[in-house]
Amino acid sequence: MLMVRHIENGTVIDHIDAGKGLEVLKVLGGAGDTTIVLAINVQSKKKGKKDILKLENKFLDKDKMDLIAIISPNTTINVIREGKVVEKINAEMPEEINGVLKCINPKCITNAPREPVTTSFTVKKNPVMLKCKYCSTEFPADMIQLL
Repeated sequence: MLMVRHIENGTVIDHIDAGKGLEVLKVLGGAGDTTIVLAINVQSKKKGKKDILKLENKFLDKDKMDLIAIISPNTTINVIREGKVVEKINAEMPEEINGVLKCINPKCITNAPREPVTTSFTVKKNPVMLKCKYCSTEFPADMIQLL
């Protein structure tokens, strides 16, 4: 049995695909000064194995939830306030994601220093692929790079 103390306020990201917890932590910007618990390859009745991430006193915006859904579809995000789950969010993969990822094509206009262009990608499912709106470069979710 996994024994980790509960958090009073913050976010618990549950049902992360096994082995993807570190990738999720990376897109969240790392630990900073937040207390974080990352459990990897935990037993799960639903998935067999899963990762869990607890972020004390940290709450996620829509962009972060979209990134999590791209990395690990079917993840559950629990918002905790005063020790209780006040909201359960099933991370849904967006159809499009803007202004948070970098195109992997070095020749893309979004990577030109003199061009103030906001990145934009369409998201395809099964398998998860991102396609740049400007140069049409496609790449899998495990190649995403944050701006």
